[in-house]
Amino acid sequence: MTMRPLVALAMGDPAGISPELTAKLVALEDVRSRSRLVVIGDRRVFDEGARVAGIAPQLKTVEQDADFRKLDSDVLFVDLGHLDPAEIERGVPSLAGGRFALANYRHALELGRDGRVDAVCFTPFNKQAMRLARADYDDEIAFSADVVGLTAAASEFNVLGRLWNARVTSHIPLRDVASQLSSERIQRALALTDACMRKAGFARPRIAVAGLNPHAGDGGNFGREEIDVIAPAVMAGQRDGIAAEGPFPADTVFLRAKAGAFDAVLTMYHDQGQIAMKLMGFDRGVTLLGGFPFPICTPAHGTAYDIAGQGIAFAGASHAALLLAAEMAAAQTSQLDGRRASSATG
Repeated sequence: MTMRPLVALAMGDPAGISPELTAKLVALEDVRSRSRLVVIGDRRVFDEGARVAGIAPQLKTVEQDADFRKLDSDVLFVDLGHLDPAEIERGVPSLAGGRFALANYRHALELGRDGRVDAVCFTPFNKQAMRLARADYDDEIAFSADVVGLTAAASEFNVLGRLWNARVTSHIPLRDVASQLSSERIQRALALTDACMRKAGFARPRIAVAGLNPHAGDGGNFGREEIDVIAPAVMAGQRDGIAAEGPFPADTVFLRAKAGAFDAVLTMYHDQGQIAMKLMGFDRGVTLLGGFPFPICTPAHGTAYDIAGQGIAFAGASHAALLLAAEMAAAQTSQLDGRRASSATG
């Protein structure tokens, strides 16, 4: 019998919908049947989220240094005791809210880094609150790499069912995108996308590469990046055994991917892929941080300050994020066990 993976679930921004989403996830039967959860946060904030959601999920509070793998509960709670919900104004980013989310996420990452859990998931953060708490906060990738000690390449992926979106550049001004593109950087993005998708169960992921310019440059009429930079990277990826094609016009490539021609689209900048993915499934989209030694997932939407505290937040994307984290963790464990068995008999 395959053991259910342990997933650390870090509570996100307390002024938004994260507390009620966390409570709703804990109560879902398929989440409990496919994973074991270690929720990280403050029990008072969680209980308030459960009250807002109108549910009373069962979970066991445990010590921070507990051996989670030896405990038999489906849902464990690590109470950091660091925030009174009365201190938070709903719908308003704050220093206290940013500190709360950062502490929870750091603790979850440390559990993953130390092998005490198999995956990490977190409910939405608010970037403004995070920067109030940590002035040099850039994004989750940089913060996660710092905590985990990762020196290899990492990237953010958006996942919608079986369709992935990867990107070469991410959180930079649009005016800087063209100057940041190089064949080497695109090749690295292709290789990381291929590797992460294989870890997620794709035998040989088919990756479409989007152009940068309108109509993929129109043969050089609207720019030469496709000819001089992107196409050579695609050909290099093909030589390395990656099933990559392109560059294709960005305004039509997602139509082909949605129809099943490709498993992923590698875009050149953040919104080039985000707009398409969120239009196709805003309430189901997942953000995956790839390149880390364990899966890290979160819903692709934000903290929804406008509906916080109303009990109407839809848990679809958070649900998908948690299940993807559990699925990838189970697959990685199975692959590791297979390699160990092969080594033992070899």
